[in-house]
Amino acid sequence: MPQNARCYVEISRSRIASNYRAVCAAAGFGVQVMGVVKADAYGHGSIEVSRILTAEGARWLAVSSVDEGVTLRRAGIDCRILVMAGVMPWERDAIREFRLTPTVHSIGEIAQFQSSASQPLNIHLKIDTGMNRLGTHAAAEEIARAITDAPGVRLEGLMSHFASAADFTSQQTDEQIRRFNETISALEAWGVRPTVTHCASTNAIAYARPGAAKPLVRPGHAIYGYVSLARGNAPACALRVEPALSWKARIITVKDLPAGARVGYGGTFVTAAPMRIAVLAAGYADGISHRLSNKGKVIAGGQLAPILGKVSMDLTTIDISASPHLNAGDAVTLLGREGDVSLDAQQIAQTAGTISYNVLCGISARVKRFYVD
Repeated sequence: MPQNARCYVEISRSRIASNYRAVCAAAGFGVQVMGVVKADAYGHGSIEVSRILTAEGARWLAVSSVDEGVTLRRAGIDCRILVMAGVMPWERDAIREFRLTPTVHSIGEIAQFQSSASQPLNIHLKIDTGMNRLGTHAAAEEIARAITDAPGVRLEGLMSHFASAADFTSQQTDEQIRRFNETISALEAWGVRPTVTHCASTNAIAYARPGAAKPLVRPGHAIYGYVSLARGNAPACALRVEPALSWKARIITVKDLPAGARVGYGGTFVTAAPMRIAVLAAGYADGISHRLSNKGKVIAGGQLAPILGKVSMDLTTIDISASPHLNAGDAVTLLGREGDVSLDAQQIAQTAGTISYNVLCGISARVKRFYVD
């Protein structure tokens, strides 16, 4: 346990590696697995996670921005890196300089990557199959013409993204797969054959969406130990992964309060009986959602301990009446396991009215990261 950290996370290298191997097994033989390490690897540290994944054999990684890709290159990550969320005009030179692969979202962008370089630039074109976020609706003929008119660009990949892959009450994913396959066929008729196609991320892999396991898949959430719960008549989940991150904070002080004492800003919690409280060295600036005020829990001394009053910027108050032996300096678990008691990001998200991605990505940069085997 780190001795000099007020609030910190511990990240298991072995769990990230085993989660990656589980995804590879679920994706099937011959399918390449592109680990998604955007948003600082969902709060797990993109450089260290990238090192783990490439050591496991990952040939592709995915980031959101050019800056994220450059960070990995400067750290010595040498595999293929796909930039998924667009390239700004001033970032185009960095694409070639740092050997990044851009995702293009409209056929007008294709010509913008044209250059006089001796080697064509590999791009991946995103097709909007129904999510109506990023991606092009252009017809195959338009795409083929744009590629022909830009000889300095090579269409290496064709991709899309599912809006509701874990929702089996909806036909949306089936419709997206159909549209994607139609685009592939239409492009082939125009002589355009991308080397790789990909649209499946964690949920489409976990629930074995027919036709979604293209030669390349892009898991993110599963690498870090999570799969969304399915809705409707879903097949059994094919992925068994475990959370790789635990999050802890130290107790600053312990107090005994009488009945009728008000706790925190606005006095929104009032003790109904004498109570022992602890004040933690973590608040919403560290990533504890303000929505957990008066309803969230942490694990203290192996027992669930309610959050009392409003979560402050730097502090959170909890009830430790069930663990009265705790003192200043002791650590409590905000996310993770103590003995038989656990709290994961999905449980926390349900209480806070958000999603597990938000819980993990919300752990702020000032929270120290430690890696364990």
